[in-house]
Amino acid sequence: MSALLQGVIPRLPVLDLGRTVAFYSRVLGFRISLLFPEEAPIFCVLDRDSISLGFFTTDQTRIEVVIGTVELYLAVEDVQALFVEIRDQVFIEWGPEVYVYGRREFAIRDPDGYLLIFTEPTDDLPTCLEA
Repeated sequence: MSALLQGVIPRLPVLDLGRTVAFYSRVLGFRISLLFPEEAPIFCVLDRDSISLGFFTTDQTRIEVVIGTVELYLAVEDVQALFVEIRDQVFIEWGPEVYVYGRREFAIRDPDGYLLIFTEPTDDLPTCLEA
């Protein structure tokens, strides 16, 4: 194959686009790179560093979607620093822990129930023996 794949931007359905934008902006430091249409937005792309996430509101013209069933596995340069930054702003689902597969991770949920797992490689000894 000759075509080079260069990235992926997940597009997730949400109940309230404004609430989603506020959460990702306020808690996680994302910025709006696209809001469409500007007058009454139903779609947006949010960026932070090299990560882009798309969100859309559902309507009657789309196939029925299930909101909140996706897990996003987000690579982070310093998981512990991010944990300290946000731990007082959001419920921590679990972690941070070092797992037997050599990753330090913690997880939160966004307002629509999507699980966000923040992860980085580590040589530290495991603090959690579950996989």
